Amino acid sequence: MRFSYISHLHCPKCGTEYPADQIQQLCKCGSPLLVDYDLKELKKNWMPADLAGRSNDLWRYHELLPVTDEKNVVTLGEGMTPLLPMERAGQDMGIPHLLMKDEGIIPTGSFKARGAAVGVSKAKELGVKELAMPTNGNAGAAWSLYAARAGIQASIVMPVEAPVITRSEVAVSGANLNLVNGLISDAGKIVGQAVLDNELYDASTLKEPYRIEGKKTMGIEIAEQMHWKVPDVILYPTGGGVGLIGIHKALKELAELGWIKNKLPRLVAVQAAGCAPIVKAWEEGKAESQFWEQSETAAFGINVPKALGDFLVLAAIAETDGCAIAVEDEELLQEQALIARLEGAFVCPEGAAAFAAARKLKQNGWIRGEETVLVLNTGSGIKYPETVKVEAPVLQPGDPLQRP
Repeated sequence: MRFSYISHLHCPKCGTEYPADQIQQLCKCGSPLLVDYDLKELKKNWMPADLAGRSNDLWRYHELLPVTDEKNVVTLGEGMTPLLPMERAGQDMGIPHLLMKDEGIIPTGSFKARGAAVGVSKAKELGVKELAMPTNGNAGAAWSLYAARAGIQASIVMPVEAPVITRSEVAVSGANLNLVNGLISDAGKIVGQAVLDNELYDASTLKEPYRIEGKKTMGIEIAEQMHWKVPDVILYPTGGGVGLIGIHKALKELAELGWIKNKLPRLVAVQAAGCAPIVKAWEEGKAESQFWEQSETAAFGINVPKALGDFLVLAAIAETDGCAIAVEDEELLQEQALIARLEGAFVCPEGAAAFAAARKLKQNGWIRGEETVLVLNTGSGIKYPETVKVEAPVLQPGDPLQRP
């Protein structure tokens, strides 16, 4: 058997195919490219039982990942994050079968490590020496650290308002960090010019094809952890939307392999009310979104005014009879505190938005009480200390303990 069954890349808009053994960025039509595998041949040779005894990380699925030579794998042990029952929170919401896939414990503290691991590994295989990317924080942190492990130079541009800890992660990795007094869209313009001027590898969201492949492993893991069945609903906090696109791609590939047979879950794109271009497009029945002016939200990771892959997110929602929903910052911050009190899980504000969305969808009847509902928490809450206001009494030595 081959280490990878990658066959080629294709454009989901115009259908043009590209070889996978050369550096590829966007299609000539401007669309992101997607990775294809020889699933017909793989189906003959690969079964769920073959996973037994493999490393407990995302590389256990290497046949369905794009790196062709195991020597090029760059890893920090990412993947196989826990799938946790959320019984008390589910009871509070009226969703007794509520689950959380917790990406907060993955290396670099967010699900971005998945895309970085696979993206950097393939970049190494293709001979990339220097990459550049804009980021809202976590992606830049992950790609910087994985690039350092691979011996690849990274240049990162992030908004000055990005979480400070992610800035530190980039700096400590030795990457070239630049801050911009603006949004990720402004950072993207700076990176785009730098790529042209210096012939850098553009690792911006969906401008290289392999980040999706890393993030799709969340979908494969969910299926494996649920014994090759899938939940009724998956809620995903959506900025660039790569995770949702990846999960959808993974589940379709598993269905083609015959590994899952029940109906695909309804996918929900969750956005903040202060930046909800996907929600607006879905409500208006459009195939693409429009740039969201003056975007602002406490869930900084999903503050993306215009996603390059918006049409893929909207297609995934439509194909699975899903929906898109926005939540207010006040709602998501309340949900963040409630999840911590009920379940002992300090979720990131983006994950809290997804929990708040589940609550709203149960209240309006879109989620039914008997359904199995899975929420993706995409990062650790400790990376966003500013979302929690702490007030505590200050005692003097010998003072009695103050109790509520």
